[in-house]
Amino acid sequence: MAPSPTSNPPEAPETSGTSNSGDRSLTPEQLYSFNDDGYLIIPNALSASTTSSLLHETHAMLSSFSLQDHPMTKFSTGENSNSHVGDDYFLTSGDKIRFFFEEDAFHPSTGELRKPKHRAINKIGHYLHELNPAFRDATLVPFNAAIARQLGFRDPRVLQSMIICKQPEIGGRVPPHQDSTFLYTNPPSAVGFWIALEDATAENGCLSFAKGSHRRTPVKSRFVRKEGDSGTEFVDVEGANFPQGLETEERTQQEEEYTLGEVKAGTLVLIHGNLLHKSEKNLSGKSRFIYTFHVIEGRNEYDKHNWLQPPDCQFSRL
Repeated sequence: MAPSPTSNPPEAPETSGTSNSGDRSLTPEQLYSFNDDGYLIIPNALSASTTSSLLHETHAMLSSFSLQDHPMTKFSTGENSNSHVGDDYFLTSGDKIRFFFEEDAFHPSTGELRKPKHRAINKIGHYLHELNPAFRDATLVPFNAAIARQLGFRDPRVLQSMIICKQPEIGGRVPPHQDSTFLYTNPPSAVGFWIALEDATAENGCLSFAKGSHRRTPVKSRFVRKEGDSGTEFVDVEGANFPQGLETEERTQQEEEYTLGEVKAGTLVLIHGNLLHKSEKNLSGKSRFIYTFHVIEGRNEYDKHNWLQPPDCQFSRL
């Protein structure tokens, strides 16, 4: 895989959160790159102090959560089967902070946890952007709102905020996927804001991107609740497959070529909801902690079938 090109951040004074002020966001060149490639890498989007603070907060949460009443829910990417997590602990996590275990954190024959709890969690989610002050202050900020507006959002709404841990030795592989599959609006509108809290390398499972695939890969399936909230499943998309106004193209080759996206801590990666992207298993001795949240267009239809349902106060306005 070829290394991914990075985009220089726009010049702006340092702030306590992002390294850019709210009135400066993406340059025309960055916008062109995002629209053409389907993703954009912005180094130093978060200050070193903010990145360190978020990482410290993450470790504190991992150390302090209780196993006593935990259902020991594992998060599956569906790599080895067609099943994803779908228990009540998961389905009711949209307005809570909950902890989901890595599949390989458990002994295959006994089912016993074989890693300390802080080294066993796959992800923390999905309401960090409202319930945790540190992550709220890194999410609901003018810089991110300005980016959303430049990307065409009229009513940007934040949902599904997560810390993905990619633990040493057991961090699972995530197969190629599109974010709009999991957060479907009609028409599709999701954009991922992915922030490295640690250096992400080929060794510890950095992202890889199928450059330009957002323009040639329709969203054909969506991740929904089963009837009666009895679990989750994938169903065919009956609405639009591409965002409104997106210039699409025909696929000219059978297999997509993926570009490696190694980044330093503090980097922000914007990911189009139709873009195919993936990450490999972390077999190294170093973790790859990241924070991510997603933005959807609040004026587009987001129906009751989606696995993640809005809280009573609706999704957060960016």
